Amino acid sequence: MTSLNYKRLATFSMVFLVFIVGGTRVRAEEASRIGSESAGGLWAHNNLVAWMVTPPWDAKARGPEERMQMLEKLGFRNYAFMPHDILTYDAEIESLRRHGINLLAWRFYLDADDPVAKATLETLKRHDVHPRLWVSQSLKGMNLPKPDGKMSAEEQHQLILQRRREDLTRIPQELRVKQEAERINSLVKLAAPYGIKVALYNHNGWFGMMDNQVAIIERLKQLRVTDVGIVYNFSHARDELHDDTLNFPALWKTIKPYVVTVNITGMQTDGDLVYPSQGDSEFDMMRTIERSGWRGHVGLIAEKGGDAEMTLRNYLVGLDWLAVELKHPGAGGPHPFPVREASGRQN
Repeated sequence: MTSLNYKRLATFSMVFLVFIVGGTRVRAEEASRIGSESAGGLWAHNNLVAWMVTPPWDAKARGPEERMQMLEKLGFRNYAFMPHDILTYDAEIESLRRHGINLLAWRFYLDADDPVAKATLETLKRHDVHPRLWVSQSLKGMNLPKPDGKMSAEEQHQLILQRRREDLTRIPQELRVKQEAERINSLVKLAAPYGIKVALYNHNGWFGMMDNQVAIIERLKQLRVTDVGIVYNFSHARDELHDDTLNFPALWKTIKPYVVTVNITGMQTDGDLVYPSQGDSEFDMMRTIERSGWRGHVGLIAEKGGDAEMTLRNYLVGLDWLAVELKHPGAGGPHPFPVREASGRQN
């Protein structure tokens, strides 16, 4: 081979190498840029809240210390507690502190006149923690059916649906708003001396409909109560009685000023629990929220059951894929989970 041919070969090899290395660098820089943008964004892991990871949703029935080890391992810095045994409250809070995890929220089913409500707040005071109380409808007077082994799952489902419909009509709207605002105001007054605030949690029925929650908040403003927020759950965005996904951009514009936390899940019309990215509406809803400039915490829910660590890990995978797709369509790569086809019935 002549000297000229060697030079040509060397030149060609160098150009080829530069092309390969350059292309690789461009792809690496693009991936790094996407990751960097996500790191400080709304869907970043340090902005996430672990939710519903206590028994019975965790098949491994972890205790407080095991639970916090799991959350720390997964990188969660915030936690919302679903109470299930008052005897574990101290251990739960102490474990959170040992692992440097923030107690962001506390699910609160109690009315202000319930002695356990004050006892719970005294426990929080003793540990000097101030989680926001996530409050939904009162359990008083709901008369929901208790499983007795004599009804099929479908019969129980239809009876629950009937109770929800009755709940919508049994009290005139104006009176219901007034009563609920008074109930929430009592909780606000109870919690205020402890430095604790209240948020409304959309959990089915009349109270789970956002127009009603906004009406309650507006009524509270008339009572000079202005710091009650909303926790918005994708998992309760639709049922047989309503469907927030039909006009979510308009709904979000209405509730955005009050929302403090959004809990993400896959949206499925049959009510089955699916991972983020596996449903039919969560991508569009997340896009609406992101484009609105809203800034708050984002919850991931282990309500699907099984091993809570695996459930949360899969939720992280689904959320991360959606976050990348929101910024750069097609950049997320293959879909992380099979996309479900709805089977028809909702819960």
